[in-house]
Amino acid sequence: MSFIEELERRRTFGIISHPDAGKTTLTEKLLLFGGAIQEAGAVKNNKIKKGATSDFMEIERQRGISVATSVLAFIYKDKKINILDTPGHKDFAEDTFRTLTAVDSVIVVIDVAKGVEAQTEKLVAVCRMRKIPIIVFINKMDREGKDAFDLLDEVEQKLGLRVTPLSFPIGMGYDFKGIYNIWEKKLNLFSAENKQTISEGIEFDDVSNPELDTIIGDAAANTLREELELVYSVYPKFNLNEYLKGDLQPVFFGSALNNFGVKELLDCFTEIAPTPQPKMSDTRLVDSKEEKLTGFVFKIHANMDPKHRDRLAFVKIVSGTFKRNAPYLHVRNGKKMKFSSPNAFFAEKKEIVDESFPGDIVGLHDTGNFKIGDTLTEGEILNFKGIPSFSPEHFRYVNNADPMKAKQLYKGLDQLMDEGVAQLFTMEMNGRKLIGTVGALQYEVIQYRLEHEYGAKCTYENLPVHKACWVEATDNKEEFAEFKRVKQRYLAKDKEGKLVFLADSSFTIQMTEQKYPSVKLHTTSEYE
Repeated sequence: MSFIEELERRRTFGIISHPDAGKTTLTEKLLLFGGAIQEAGAVKNNKIKKGATSDFMEIERQRGISVATSVLAFIYKDKKINILDTPGHKDFAEDTFRTLTAVDSVIVVIDVAKGVEAQTEKLVAVCRMRKIPIIVFINKMDREGKDAFDLLDEVEQKLGLRVTPLSFPIGMGYDFKGIYNIWEKKLNLFSAENKQTISEGIEFDDVSNPELDTIIGDAAANTLREELELVYSVYPKFNLNEYLKGDLQPVFFGSALNNFGVKELLDCFTEIAPTPQPKMSDTRLVDSKEEKLTGFVFKIHANMDPKHRDRLAFVKIVSGTFKRNAPYLHVRNGKKMKFSSPNAFFAEKKEIVDESFPGDIVGLHDTGNFKIGDTLTEGEILNFKGIPSFSPEHFRYVNNADPMKAKQLYKGLDQLMDEGVAQLFTMEMNGRKLIGTVGALQYEVIQYRLEHEYGAKCTYENLPVHKACWVEATDNKEEFAEFKRVKQRYLAKDKEGKLVFLADSSFTIQMTEQKYPSVKLHTTSEYE
């Protein structure tokens, strides 16, 4: 297959939602349809040890939430589908925001009963800012929830989207009969018994046909006719160009847990979703059809397999072909590197690949060379833009609870911080270690992973810090020395050795800036 053909068959997308909307379940079912797994794991049921395929970290299985983005790939109708399943919990939003830099489109999952929730609003705002094409999947139709039209209004108002339904529910909850697939003009009937099987739709291009009454009953048939008439008159007709530009969002209804409406979503998605897109770098726009390789690291994961201390850097390929054992330039380090065992993913299963194309996600074994945001090229000096780094909002001292395991603790902290889940600071005065995170739940994850992956135990001590501000040194040496002397107790170094001022309130930041005007304070470390 030629390079352009390989490119055309790639679809790389992320699934985003508020926790518990059924995102991981939907991922599972997409894999089921792709024939990638034989049966779905019961995501919430801890009695079943299998757990969800995409939640491969032990803590995720225990808590029933996703805390790390996982990458899954499968072939469906000759299309290579790459899914990035993201954490829904707000404490892990940083991982999700970074993942959104590596996708070409997204599917937003909304719970029929809860409607649009806070976390969904935040994530969709990022997608809209970046003009990422969005498909909306309204989930859990077999439960009682909000009226379909009310939900569509809510999606338009709260998320600022312009929607067009491509399927429509027949009833809901106890009365849920199925959906009418507007996209394919098919009728799909729901039965609670077919949880693990795939229901085929009945061709039905004319809903005025009296046969509809026989199939779903008079009352349901009449309601469906009225509702479809309203859909056709109120919502815009689907337009592929507007969807690809991020100006129109198709909506599907279904129940991921019951395998219902998922095939319709996947069939439509493979047809309309964008192929790998160009990406802006600091010097130029990189087109995915270019022959020379470019790619960037959007995630690092330590201990993908706890039996082997392996650290993987996840690289999204933007252009060109990634070849095993070929030399590529690590732009930040200025070094050429070769990779003898690049991995493709299927949740925790990995296989070595010889070639990967734009849109694919490749896992590179890493001994500590990579940081999030690093670029690989065939020699060109460029860096991709828009990979966010957040200022921590929670701060705690980390204490070693087992003095015999000090080495393991520091190694574990070092590697986990590289993943970008938290930031490590060392106090200037006494050398104490301090962890800063965006969400409080991160501390639990760090503690758990230190113990189970590195055999080290730690305890935490709270510290009243409002924000970490990176200090930009100035030409005014006297003022800078004075600042360092007065603020000595509140100064620390980050992992890169940059100076950080730990302010206890926004008032302190204001006063410090007034007193030392030549000292610049930044809330992210990437100010250069």
